[in-house]
Amino acid sequence: MNKGSGYMEIPLRQNFFRAGHAHAGVIVILSLVCQMLADAAVLPTPMLWFVRIGIPLSAILISAGFFFSVLPPTATQASGAVSLIYIGAVILAVGVVALGIGLLRTATSA
Repeated sequence: MNKGSGYMEIPLRQNFFRAGHAHAGVIVILSLVCQMLADAAVLPTPMLWFVRIGIPLSAILISAGFFFSVLPPTATQASGAVSLIYIGAVILAVGVVALGIGLLRTATSA
C-alpha cells in the first residue's frame, strides 16, 4: 500500500472503500440468484428486462457511489456522488420487489 495515498489516515475513505467492496460482492451474488429466479417469474417482458438489468446495475451504482464520493485523497466528507448510492438502492428495491411479485403470480391459461 502506498503510504502517501492517505487511505489509512482518513477513516471515512477507509470505511467507504470497504463498504463499496462489500456491497458489490453481496449484490452481485443476489443478482446471480435473481437471474435464475427470473426464468420462473410471470412478468411482462419490459419488467422482466428491468429485473434482469436493474439488479446487477444497482451493484455498480451503489459501489460507484461509495468509491466516487471519497475519490480525492484528502476527502474528509462525502461528495455529491453519494447520491448514486440512493439511486442504486431504489433500483435494487424496485427490481427485487417486482421479481417477488412475478414469482407469486400464476401464469394465466390462454
